[in-house]
Amino acid sequence: MTAQPRATGLFDVHGKVAFVPGGYGGIGEAIVRGLARHGARVVIAGRDAVRADALATKLRDEGLAASGCAMDARSVDSIRAAVDGAVAEFGAVDILMNCVGIQREQPLQDVTEEAWDDVVNVNLKAAMFTAQAVARHQVAAARGGRQVHLLSVRAQLGLRDRGYSAYCSSKGALAMLVKQHAMELARHRITVNGIAPTVVRTEMAQHWFANPVTAEAIVKRIPLGRAAEPADIVGAAIFFCAPASDFITGQILYLDGGVTASQ
Repeated sequence: MTAQPRATGLFDVHGKVAFVPGGYGGIGEAIVRGLARHGARVVIAGRDAVRADALATKLRDEGLAASGCAMDARSVDSIRAAVDGAVAEFGAVDILMNCVGIQREQPLQDVTEEAWDDVVNVNLKAAMFTAQAVARHQVAAARGGRQVHLLSVRAQLGLRDRGYSAYCSSKGALAMLVKQHAMELARHRITVNGIAPTVVRTEMAQHWFANPVTAEAIVKRIPLGRAAEPADIVGAAIFFCAPASDFITGQILYLDGGVTASQ
């Protein structure tokens, strides 16, 4: 019989190395801080190495274990180099917490090939090849692991009167990728799950809240009566990275204030 973690250790990630692409964004930074405060050594990866290093320095000044590195989500070579670098520095990557994502809103009639490819490449292709790069090291290490991807309620729901073809398609496909990777990695004791929030108050969503009409519409459609904050995502991220979720894989957790339950 497998020994069960004590209740006090269910959310303990001490000693684990967490690779976090997109870790200096609004949601990403909140998750990075949460993982670091629960004992993980975090590697913050992103296209802007200066921002990644700046956040890592700030965390180290707070007594937390963090490192920054450059990673261009549009380049498979860059993804592989960043993951290999994290393993070279820390000896392993136990956790992938993928926070990378973009949106380029265009109505159906106006969608360009360039915009479509950009969104799909960053939201889906990068997730595929980041997961692959991490999985290769996790499988070789033979000590299990965690992979978690940040999605959106748009993985399940279209958005009325907005140009979300590329975004919804990429997030819906990512939800299926999570399930497939979970099946392929289960034999290696590597779990794969997804977190799908509704609108979160970040810089990326600022245009929603700058318009009072749009802001009111967002809040009205959420049963809990408010938009999400970055802090609302942290608990689920730690849960999927910690022993508490040992027997959960291939799942998408919708952090949406009740949106998907009501639509």
